Amino acid sequence: MPSTLYISKPNAQRMNERAVMKNVLTLTATILAFASPAFADSDSIGDPEAGAKDFRKCKACHTVNAPDGTVILKGGKTGPNLYGVMGRIAGSEDFKYSPIMMAAGEAGLIWDVESLEAYLLDPNAYLAEVSGESGRSRMTKQRVKSAADIAAYLDSLVQ
Repeated sequence: MPSTLYISKPNAQRMNERAVMKNVLTLTATILAFASPAFADSDSIGDPEAGAKDFRKCKACHTVNAPDGTVILKGGKTGPNLYGVMGRIAGSEDFKYSPIMMAAGEAGLIWDVESLEAYLLDPNAYLAEVSGESGRSRMTKQRVKSAADIAAYLDSLVQ
């Protein structure tokens, strides 16, 4: 007699709900990526001057300090130092990150314009999608004009 695998209804329903949630998050991220003005010109890296204006909101929580201790931009200490953040593995700076941010870094999240933009729009949903785990980021949703501009500004501070 062939063996048959039976999944109880509650387990099947739970598995289906997880699959639906994963699909919804993936679809949302895809829609946001294609609807974003930052992706209109893939050769554009953003405007550092515009990013400097938009970064004023960020410095309430973040500072930009060089590894030698030079303070490039004085800001708050609620968030991590953003010196060299572009191209860095998420959660790798010396800072007490949320468990979901650490999980996203372990899953391979490296900050670039696209990831920064998706993260700023909804940190919790983005980190859940990247890490495959649930949890809360210590950062809240941000209203910025262009993540590409902020990324260009942060890169200009490092050079």
